[in-house]
Amino acid sequence: MEYQIQTPVFLKNDTDIKDPANLTRAKDLPTQLAISLTFGIGAFIAFCILRPRWSTLYAARKKQVYSASTLPDLPKTLFGWIPALWKITDDEVLATAGLDAYVFLAFFKMAIRFTGLATILAFTVLLPIQYYYDGSKIKFTSFSMWALSNNRHPDEGKPKKLDGPYLWAYLFFVYIFTGLATYLLVDATKKVIAVRQKYLGGQVTITDRTIRLSGVPPELRSESALRQYMDELNIGKVESVTICRDWLELDKLMEQRDSALRSLEAAYTSYYGFRRTLYSDPDELPTATSTPGSTDSEDAPLLAPHGSGPHSHKTNRPMHTFRYGPFKMHTKTVDSIDHYTALLQTLDKRITVARKQTYKPVPIAFVTMSSTASAQVAIQAVLDPRFGTLLAYQAPAPDSIVWRNTYMSRTQRVVRSWSISVFVSILSIIWLIPVTGLAALLNIADIQKIWPWLAAVLEKSEWVESLVQAFLPTLALTLLNVAVPYFYEWLSTYQAFISIAELELSVISKNFFFTFFNLFIAFTILGTALTFEKLWDELKGSLSDTTRVAYALAGSLNGLAAFYVNLIILQGIGMFPFRLLEFGTVALYPINKLISRSPRQYAELNRPPVFSYGFFLPQPILVLIITFVYSILPRGRLILFFGFLYFIIGYFTYKYQLLYAMDHPQHSTGQAWSMIFYRVVIGLIIFQLAMAGFLASQGAFVRSAMVAPLIVGNILWMYRWDEDWGKLNSFIALHAIREPGDVDVNQSIPDQEGQVIRGDGRTDLETLDERREHGGLFVNPSLVSPLEEVWVGRRRTMIRRATDERMM
Repeated sequence: MEYQIQTPVFLKNDTDIKDPANLTRAKDLPTQLAISLTFGIGAFIAFCILRPRWSTLYAARKKQVYSASTLPDLPKTLFGWIPALWKITDDEVLATAGLDAYVFLAFFKMAIRFTGLATILAFTVLLPIQYYYDGSKIKFTSFSMWALSNNRHPDEGKPKKLDGPYLWAYLFFVYIFTGLATYLLVDATKKVIAVRQKYLGGQVTITDRTIRLSGVPPELRSESALRQYMDELNIGKVESVTICRDWLELDKLMEQRDSALRSLEAAYTSYYGFRRTLYSDPDELPTATSTPGSTDSEDAPLLAPHGSGPHSHKTNRPMHTFRYGPFKMHTKTVDSIDHYTALLQTLDKRITVARKQTYKPVPIAFVTMSSTASAQVAIQAVLDPRFGTLLAYQAPAPDSIVWRNTYMSRTQRVVRSWSISVFVSILSIIWLIPVTGLAALLNIADIQKIWPWLAAVLEKSEWVESLVQAFLPTLALTLLNVAVPYFYEWLSTYQAFISIAELELSVISKNFFFTFFNLFIAFTILGTALTFEKLWDELKGSLSDTTRVAYALAGSLNGLAAFYVNLIILQGIGMFPFRLLEFGTVALYPINKLISRSPRQYAELNRPPVFSYGFFLPQPILVLIITFVYSILPRGRLILFFGFLYFIIGYFTYKYQLLYAMDHPQHSTGQAWSMIFYRVVIGLIIFQLAMAGFLASQGAFVRSAMVAPLIVGNILWMYRWDEDWGKLNSFIALHAIREPGDVDVNQSIPDQEGQVIRGDGRTDLETLDERREHGGLFVNPSLVSPLEEVWVGRRRTMIRRATDERMM
């Protein structure tokens, strides 16, 4: 089968709207820019105005998280916060937001460097070459016509056959941009791993000293037996052992108690009329705890003394109606306060008894060693000669463990994991149906076939036609890309991950697969097929013939350049300011406040929103891949330029949110960098495949074949990653570990970037992880957490400042 490059032609009298390649026109660019600038500037100005006024929202993390309190106060002027945010160094990011935040922002810095340098090369070197060979006779009538110029003959509107030194320039820049991206990726990888080794090797936390053992045999499922086994390995002193047990019954009792507690608080609030009373200091976030001076004993009085409650109350006590009997046909109405008080007292007694019971052990254990080095030796070694027995992994942070999932057998976890993975793969095919419909909006000929009435309307107004073809598809895919991650996160909760950090990494993988497959593969490799059946045929053909993939890439990339320009403009200029504004939180706040029924729920409204890398990382990786693929093509310079703006705006947006506005309690020790590396290299391979197809379609088969070494090299690089860098990104090198007292703490060692680190590898202050895990234990909270008392009223004696860290 013969393939030929098809690219849109922007002629002064372009009336060939039924040309499938003519997906967008020159006027679509200013339309998209105008809409995105209107939305983006409006949201940005609103944020700048509201930021100093709503500090409990836009500086929630700095006010409520101890580690962020050391950050500088940002100026309250309209734009003064921008240079102040820029001046915050990587060391400060690492100290106040942790390793995961450092890795996330390191990716943006790498992308900024690539898109910035590639944009300069594209405009100063590639543009003159392309203009001389492609556009010397074209008279451009607008900036967008020039920016989206292509390689069609200006008089005939036919694809211009390229030959000679022009195609050698394409091959040359394939190597140049591949080398540039590779250098920046390796440089960023070295820095991330060096920082990771120093950060983790220089801190002392219970997580770093603890290993998670899977496949514990029945004879070792006791603390004494497992401790003796680990001691006999002579890899270090065992500090403590926790055998996981089936505590499901106890967990359910704690959940029932929490529900009853909240219902009782709502009943008291309704009765006493303090529904909207919070606390005197709006900058503090209270939480329900025992009152100072009161006991945490399970036998303590359930309610505080009557005198400590509100001073006035309504005359009518709240009532509760519940159904009972066969088919729930009978009803009974009782006093809500009395009912939930009695229920709490009953649950407290049952929990007290349940905590003293002995439960069946499961084949998972947590072993805390006396030193980080001992734990790393165990993690990186094979402990038992039997298959699947005593497999050692780095333990997650204590507050990240999903204890309910530890009760499952390995078979149950594997079945759940694979079932969800297969289901997600099937969903990716199903998503092609709406994506194909959206793709039809890019071509007026397809609109004519599917919605003739809409095509008639569009033909009457060029502005409406531009709006529908340029803005609506990108907006719809953007909204889809916002909604689907929530669904995938919900699915991941059923995949039986042991920790929240593992779940988050899984969400990153799932969401990237969705954005990559549906926003790139479905649109680019498969083309804008009119029907799902045709789309499926294209998919099968592409998967069965790799050369067809290269030709399909080359044949459709130029035709979809304007679509991806519009998508990047909308995502970067239009949507990032709304993310900075936290539009969703602001919009839902009145609703959440309206449905809040107790002081506890009101206090929870002011907690910092949680930053999820699973939601925010996949899309920037896709944008970087798009800039790779289009970097050399005639219209790639515009994608590179707007990609550069996208990453700059995204860097400032996420840096502000990670430091000041949002919290990230999960602890994955920067392991997301491995996922970033693999996906960036995949993007390079697709870029090289596309350029090989482009050169082959122009008859330059020798030059096309000369791209093959790059593809093979990148595949081998991916294969070698785990051996060369993967282990350093997963473990802590023994030489990097600095236990307290190993060397003179007054000795300073300059690192490779000129920073000064103490001789023991530790900073003067505790790291973020050390503060978070101070006093932490690998014990199910249902066994040891104090039973919270009822939170009623606003008395300061019943609340305290709540943080997820130890206040020093």
